[in-house]
Amino acid sequence: MKIRFTPISSESLGVRSLCLYVETDDVRILLDAGVSLGQRFGTAPHPLEYGALREAREKIRKYASKADAITISHYHFDHYTATWKTLEAKWSWSHYDEAEKIYRGKTVYAKDYRSKINYSQRKRGYIFSKMTADFVKEIIYADSQTYKIGKTELKFSEPIFHGEEKSMLGYVTAVKISCGDETISFYPDVQGPVSEHSLQKILEEKPETLIIGGPPIYLSGWQLDKKTVEQGFSSLKRIVEEVPLTLLDHHILRSEDGLSRMVSLQEYAEKLGNRVQTFAEYLGLENRLLEARRRQLFEEYPPTPEFRRWMNLSSLRQKGQPPPL
Repeated sequence: MKIRFTPISSESLGVRSLCLYVETDDVRILLDAGVSLGQRFGTAPHPLEYGALREAREKIRKYASKADAITISHYHFDHYTATWKTLEAKWSWSHYDEAEKIYRGKTVYAKDYRSKINYSQRKRGYIFSKMTADFVKEIIYADSQTYKIGKTELKFSEPIFHGEEKSMLGYVTAVKISCGDETISFYPDVQGPVSEHSLQKILEEKPETLIIGGPPIYLSGWQLDKKTVEQGFSSLKRIVEEVPLTLLDHHILRSEDGLSRMVSLQEYAEKLGNRVQTFAEYLGLENRLLEARRRQLFEEYPPTPEFRRWMNLSSLRQKGQPPPL
């Protein structure tokens, strides 16, 4: 194979992320070097989630050390490592030192924070550009651009919607990596895709392997219309008809219903000679939907008294004080 890849972190591996390492004979790229946990069910994450966060951080650092380049598809904390001056201890374990370990000496292909972006991400992108100036090799704003590195081509999309069209969550920049006759496409946070425009872009690219974030079932009927979620699944059905390997993960696996919905897609794809897998399944591991199972985790694996005391701290103090593990 000319293109080799390794899934690094995602919801099927216990955290919020969609981080992937890709390697050709010409270049080594770490896609979306971020990871976080999230608010669910009115409670802080379980200790097992923090254990998975620690493991993910270690893996991201390891693969970043091998990489020549790192991408940032958009400025959500599960897709890049922020440059806080002090440790953000509750959700992402991001801070300046952590970002420096990941991005030092790297070429960063990033979503342009100056256009086609919402306010919060514009601010984060600007801060990232200023705070990393002393240690990154360079930041290249890659929207709609194509780069050739030896026989490897990196083709970045124009900004496409983060989920449904005109989403308040803004835009992401996808990337297609080609080497010879092999292709891999990376479409994080398109949520299915629910956008017909994003779907058509994927089908036009005809990737051999597609890495994609699935529909956020956990938001269905609450922050997202049920019809929109179902549109994401309709798009996935069209995708798996044509793409030999689809690695489907991220938002879809913040709900256990996501796994059951994936089974029907997997069976449908198999009839056509194609495959659908989570990151964990591709690695030969069991799916670990820790966030989706947070309530059960607290019942089945009660935290220590020390962790309970940390949970009772104010949110502000939690963000400044790592949980006892």
